[in-house]
Amino acid sequence: MTQTIQLQQKEIDGHADGPRLLITAGVHGDEFESMAAVRRLMHEIDAASLSGHVTLVPVVNESAYARQHRFGDDELDLARTCPGKPDGTVTERTAQSLTKIIGEADYYIDLHTGGTTMAVLPMSGYTLHPDPDILESQRRMARAFNLPIIWGTNPNLDGRSMSVARDAKVPAIYTEYLGSATICSKGVDDYVQGCLNVMSDLGMIDLTLPQTRVEHVVEDDRPLAGYMQIQNPSPIAGFFDAQVKLGQRVQRGDLLGTVCDVLGERIEPITSEQNGIILSLKTFPRVDQDAGVAVVLEVDGWE
Repeated sequence: MTQTIQLQQKEIDGHADGPRLLITAGVHGDEFESMAAVRRLMHEIDAASLSGHVTLVPVVNESAYARQHRFGDDELDLARTCPGKPDGTVTERTAQSLTKIIGEADYYIDLHTGGTTMAVLPMSGYTLHPDPDILESQRRMARAFNLPIIWGTNPNLDGRSMSVARDAKVPAIYTEYLGSATICSKGVDDYVQGCLNVMSDLGMIDLTLPQTRVEHVVEDDRPLAGYMQIQNPSPIAGFFDAQVKLGQRVQRGDLLGTVCDVLGERIEPITSEQNGIILSLKTFPRVDQDAGVAVVLEVDGWE
């Protein structure tokens, strides 16, 4: 008999009425700053000074977390499996449970990192929702979260927590912060502060918002703009040797790195397909054919 997945969560009820905010981490099992930040929020949010309700889920994908891996036992990507189904595999059932709690929220923050194989510049993202009111709410949430990069992308990528929120008409943002199988203490701090900033902007707590740290705001409605794992793909499977750094400015045709076979006899260059800054970079050297090695964010002023 198939068992329903029960997400471990903490509910914090405020002293007054207000929005219902959902904050999740660990949609992938190897994204650690996000998990640590949600656990800290459990202790830092004071119900006596809270208006509304906060649901905190530190590890959505417990199957993947137990494996010390991005994916669960069935090797499915939870961020491609939503909305899931009740009688499916462990990831499909987890996706259904996540879908349910997203639908119960008024606002949603989904915290991510680059995991064990990638690094990502600290950023907040959202879908370019067709409803202008929801889109404006998401823009406000991303600005309030106060990370250096804000990235709005095409709303039609399905299977994700953001597509569930899109369909449920729940204003939602996701965030990324470094990764590479480490845990950055500043990342945890920034995630905690960012969530509190959003709560303040929503009128849930009384907090003076800090000075803005936002450096770039990019909205890109091209069909696959938000699909990070396919950008600047490797032509062969092999060993990737990056020649750029996170945040570096590049132009179309610049060398991002090389990939070689086991003996190092075949060496293939990978050049940038865009002008902009390196938003994410493959840091685990082993790479599959056609897997993306870098995302180049096309910021204003680059032709």
